[in-house]
Amino acid sequence: MPQEQTSLIDAFLDHLWLSEQLAKNSLEAYRRDLLKIQTRLAQNSLAFLDAQANDLALAIFNEAERPASCARALSACKRFFLYLNIEKIRLDNPCEHLHPPKMGLRLPKVISEGQIELLLEGPDTGTTHGLRDKAMLEIMYATGMRVSEVVGIKLEQVDLKLGVIQTIGKGNKERIVPLGEIAVDWVTDYIHNARKQLLKNKWCDYLLVSQKKSGMSRQLAWMIVKHYAQSAGIDQLSPHTLRHAFATHLVNHGADLRAVQMLLGHANLATTQIYTHVATERLKKIHEHFHPREKY
Repeated sequence: MPQEQTSLIDAFLDHLWLSEQLAKNSLEAYRRDLLKIQTRLAQNSLAFLDAQANDLALAIFNEAERPASCARALSACKRFFLYLNIEKIRLDNPCEHLHPPKMGLRLPKVISEGQIELLLEGPDTGTTHGLRDKAMLEIMYATGMRVSEVVGIKLEQVDLKLGVIQTIGKGNKERIVPLGEIAVDWVTDYIHNARKQLLKNKWCDYLLVSQKKSGMSRQLAWMIVKHYAQSAGIDQLSPHTLRHAFATHLVNHGADLRAVQMLLGHANLATTQIYTHVATERLKKIHEHFHPREKY
């Protein structure tokens, strides 16, 4: 039975990939959640095909899990049972009346513009690796692109004359993002003075390359960001935090929320609205600190 269930999960993921072109990371997240619930059901000698609402509630809403993890697992189960309905493998959806736990608003970690400047000043641009790292960090902060999008940039997607990058985001959706003059200058410098040296005359169509003479991996990008963050004395900085910084700083400077939505590639404006909350919190702190009627 476990093997049969795993085969069903694999078939469901194939269905998602074919019908929605979900990214590999999204598919893997679905797989982890479903296998986790499958394991918990098996501890009570149950399978997905036999589980009822109460059984699934006990497996999903685990006290050791964060509310966000429970909500994600519930979402995965609901979609899995919908797939079983479509395939007429199971005719009901025992998750139908289960509701995700209430979660407080989680604001992204705020990185100041001063901290960003320290980070961007970190690479030694007199070396090939430092020049590449500088170009990568400038791209991340200038565009707000996801780390998977940044390492996936190909030369043909970059137009330095127009100062834009064409990228493919979640759901296989294409968007054009501006680079800005400073990032264009550093990317141009990197292409002319570091990229060929790193590749050592080997052909590669990716913009950012490694000493392995191939495109940069997500893991390497994470390590580079972490290295320069530690050098700048910034705690818990990740590529995704840079994406948050890009959006937050735009909103702080008065950018239109819909424009930020387009730049980030968010399908829903509600996802982008979190940055208005970040800006509001910042204004409240400024008010508390400087207003003469506030208590210190």
